[in-house]
Amino acid sequence: MVDLRLIFFGTSSAIPTDKRNLSSIAIIRDGELFIFDVGEGMQKAFLKSKIGINKSTKIFITHLHGDHCLGLLGLLQTMSLSGRTKPIFIYGPHGIIKFINNNIDNLLLKLNYNILVNEIEKGIIIEEEEYIIKTCNSYHSINSKSYLFEEKERPGIFDPEKALKLRIPKGELWSLLQNGKEIKINGNKIRSEQVVANKRNGRKIGISGDTRPNKKLIDFFNGSDVLIFDSTYGDENTINAKNNKHSTSREAAIIASKAKVKLLILTHFSSRYKNVDILVSQAKEVHKNVIAAYDLMDMKIAYNK
Repeated sequence: MVDLRLIFFGTSSAIPTDKRNLSSIAIIRDGELFIFDVGEGMQKAFLKSKIGINKSTKIFITHLHGDHCLGLLGLLQTMSLSGRTKPIFIYGPHGIIKFINNNIDNLLLKLNYNILVNEIEKGIIIEEEEYIIKTCNSYHSINSKSYLFEEKERPGIFDPEKALKLRIPKGELWSLLQNGKEIKINGNKIRSEQVVANKRNGRKIGISGDTRPNKKLIDFFNGSDVLIFDSTYGDENTINAKNNKHSTSREAAIIASKAKVKLLILTHFSSRYKNVDILVSQAKEVHKNVIAAYDLMDMKIAYNK
């Protein structure tokens, strides 16, 4: 069982409030850290979370609006001053390389570690043995990306009673079968599927970034266990959402419902909402399982049965 956690470092849009910092979300999986957006001042929340400064780290920027990227240089510097030595991989839309290089030059920033910056297009941008990360274009006022973190299939459940009936001794042979290998006993071949159930899906987490809703995102996030979606406005500000290329909480719920998402997490709230309960209520009229993110919310994401 591999632990998978979500931590929200910031949940406000454009303007921070006394309770909400600017946008930043982290996935922590098996010692790896994946950060999505780095709003201004994010490093303060990062240090509060006590995640650790020297984890294997990948950072993903959705777009180059200040509330999503102005904290990046501060975070990099904080990590360096705190003794980080491992490299950091950064991914983002066209312009991210120029943004980082110009700021490093202008600030005379010296880091103790390497950074490797990648400008990305749609599709799979990272593929590891146990997970992939994909991106697609969202629909915002500038070039902007949505992201999908998707674990690969896990082995099925091993049935020890079947193994014993086939006279397979406990130990290494059981492990080989559980990992999909074929074995031989007394000249007889035994296939993994004889003692192991069908493979099980991994976990799937979608992050919308700033966007208007559209069919492309329904397809992209289809079947996600968790969808974290732009919920800048409520029903009463639908016109603002359209004009500013954001979503209402109800529109986020429509996407989640059509994409058959299990849990919708609303975030990126306009500072006009001191209490976001009304946004959750409006979303729940469309999709049952909805919660609102808050700063330093830390939750484990369980496997599907």
